[in-house]
Amino acid sequence: MSSNSALERTVNKVLSEKESDLIAQIESAYHESMNNLESSKESVESEYERIIDSARKQAENLKRQIVGSTRLNARNKQLLLVEGAVNEVFEKAKLAMRSVGRDENYKQLMNRLVDEGLSAIGNDNMIIECNKTDIELVKKLTAFTDWQKKIKLALSEKPIDVIGGVRVRSADLTLTYDGTLDSRIERLKPLIRKSIVQMLRGES
Repeated sequence: MSSNSALERTVNKVLSEKESDLIAQIESAYHESMNNLESSKESVESEYERIIDSARKQAENLKRQIVGSTRLNARNKQLLLVEGAVNEVFEKAKLAMRSVGRDENYKQLMNRLVDEGLSAIGNDNMIIECNKTDIELVKKLTAFTDWQKKIKLALSEKPIDVIGGVRVRSADLTLTYDGTLDSRIERLKPLIRKSIVQMLRGES
C-alpha cells in the first residue's frame, strides 16, 4: 500500500511539474501571441492609413481631372458658339455690303485702295483685279491715275469673286496686295471674337 502511495506521489509530482511547464509554455505562447497581435495591429493600422491616404489622393486627382475636363469642354463649346455667331454676323454683313450702291464714298475708298495697292507692290508692271461690278469704276480710276505715266498697268479681264475692293499683283505674280473688302473683314474677325469672349467672361 505504501509502495502504491509512493508511486502515486511520484506520478502526481511529475504531473504537477509537467503541468507547471505546460502552463508556463501556454502563458509564454499567450504573451508572444499578444505581442505579435499588438505588432500586427500597428502594422495593419499603418497599412490601413496608407491605403486610405492613397485612395484620398487618387480621388482628389480624379476630381481635378473631371473638373478640368468639364471646364475645358465648356470652354471649347463656348468658343464654338462664339465662332458660329461671329461667322453668321459676318456673312449677313457681307450680304448687306453686296447690295450697297457704289456711291461717292465707295469711289473714294476704291481710289485709295488702288493707290495703296500700287504703292505696296511698287513694280514697273502690275495687274489690278476686281469684281465684275467694279470693272468700269476701276477702269476710270486707273485711266486718270499718275501711276499710268510711270508704269505698265493692266486691268485683269477675269473678275474675282469678292464683295468689293481691289487686288494688285506684279505681272510675274510673285507679289500680291490684297485690298479687297473681304480680306479686310476677315482681319476684323479675331478682334471681334476676342471682344465677345472677354465680354462673356466678364473681362474688361
